[in-house]
Amino acid sequence: MQLEVIGVGGAGCRIADAIRAAEPATHGFLTDVFVFDTDDSALERTVVPESHRHRYGQGTGLETGDDADLERRFDLGETHADELLEALERGSPAAADAVLVTVGLGGATGGGVAPALVAALQRAYDAPVYVLATLPATREFDPDADDGTGTASSPHSGGVRADAGGPPRPDAAAYAGSTLERLDGLASAIIAFDNEEWLRPGETLADARDRCNRELARRVTAVFAGGGAGDGEGPVAQTVLDASDLERVLGNGSAVVALGYGDQTVETTDSRFGLGLLPTEREVETAEAVSAVETVVRKGIHGKSSLECESATADRGLLIVGGPPNWLNRQAIAEGRRALESTVGEGVLGGDAPRPDTETVFAAVVLAGVESDRLEELRDIGARTN
Repeated sequence: MQLEVIGVGGAGCRIADAIRAAEPATHGFLTDVFVFDTDDSALERTVVPESHRHRYGQGTGLETGDDADLERRFDLGETHADELLEALERGSPAAADAVLVTVGLGGATGGGVAPALVAALQRAYDAPVYVLATLPATREFDPDADDGTGTASSPHSGGVRADAGGPPRPDAAAYAGSTLERLDGLASAIIAFDNEEWLRPGETLADARDRCNRELARRVTAVFAGGGAGDGEGPVAQTVLDASDLERVLGNGSAVVALGYGDQTVETTDSRFGLGLLPTEREVETAEAVSAVETVVRKGIHGKSSLECESATADRGLLIVGGPPNWLNRQAIAEGRRALESTVGEGVLGGDAPRPDTETVFAAVVLAGVESDRLEELRDIGARTN
């Protein structure tokens, strides 16, 4: 499928950067990547070409991001939504099968513009508009939060430890909850990534940012790149998943989505006499291939997800197993799908994604319509502050 990615706000721009960097060289799936922000310096830090960066909000007093009033940012988004749509016409948004808006929900800039932009995109294009949203870590806004080292946040740092590596964000939880409330009914689906679950003990968000964004981009790429022919050459999937299949799983009712992932490095070539001469494609024993697929599927289903949730609460699911073609054992993939069905039920789709240019077997798991205590907590905080 072809995906249009739009990053809004500082966090959203960084995530868009990471997805662009993770796109397989021989299996492109991005039509364009755009980034929008009120701050020129934030845009200049991205690797997105200048033609696909757009600064908005000049003359409003909100250009630098110092004014973190979320309601003013919601108004700014409504005012500038059409301007952002016009900026997208520098690319090929109409050619996309879906649009992905990336945003960090703890901030006012991205969270403020995202609802109006998603609504405008839904009106302008005949394609689903998904939101990829990161949730703020508790240690960013809770002065009593333990960072895993037994140290609570400093009461003098606005709810963030003095060494948290960024400006205080005492309103991050409330902003996240308020933006989630506005996105409900607008976004076709909301793919969530909880920073709280991915921070290591004693690690600041600034320290973890690049690692978390790479982890998130790896999952997005595995799901949206699909199993087609990519650049038109090489093997095609036995079971091809296209944009309509993904739309069936993600739905169009603002379902909350969690992404699981697992991978394993495998050997793909043999060399004559073990001297590294004349490498050839390695013959893979069935037992080896089955074991590799089973391992990555188990990691994808039971390993750390982008959002902590009960997988049994999901309404629909998707399993994609990819990697070197001769490692993609069809029977093992079918068994993996049945394993996911045992948790989710019958609403599970499955497919394979041949990648001849990689030495990694991977499994991507999509759980749509999940329930999450973490999201309910943020929504409650947002409701209490409105």
